[in-house]
Amino acid sequence: MAEDLIRYDILAQDALRGVVRKVLAEVSRTGLPGEHHFYITFATHAPGVRVSSRLLARYPEEMTIVVQHQYWDLAVTEHAFEIRLSFQNQMERLLVPFTAIKGFQDPSVEFRLQFEIVGKTELAAVDHAPVELEAPRPVPALPRLVEKPAEAEAPSPPADGEAQVVSLDAFRKK
Repeated sequence: MAEDLIRYDILAQDALRGVVRKVLAEVSRTGLPGEHHFYITFATHAPGVRVSSRLLARYPEEMTIVVQHQYWDLAVTEHAFEIRLSFQNQMERLLVPFTAIKGFQDPSVEFRLQFEIVGKTELAAVDHAPVELEAPRPVPALPRLVEKPAEAEAPSPPADGEAQVVSLDAFRKK
């Protein structure tokens, strides 16, 4: 099998992370609808994750948070979400990049997504590599395929409110 130089696996995961981003953005604006609630699992040491040292000591590899009844200040950007939650009666602010998410589940409708954590070099190759744009090149003129007949008459304009049907014969060489 040929080597996947396009990296469809990373592109597909990024698209599915977009589902999580869109759902959280909507919840940040309107709140949780109906019985929906989320379990979000993320790698605590992934680049860009911000959690307190107390939580990091307790969850050194990964952590699952529940977004249901008691959450505050949910804010969503293109690359991450931020939320305040209570852990043992202490408020904590978490910042979680979407690339750090390992799992997203909405048990109310039995919906689940699993993700692989993408390494820094793979991320740079897909998401964050600088894009070099070429300078615009002049577009060559297309050759004329059909010469306009010199004696061709333009169709007469339609009367107000009247549609005009034009035959293709009016544009053919005679």
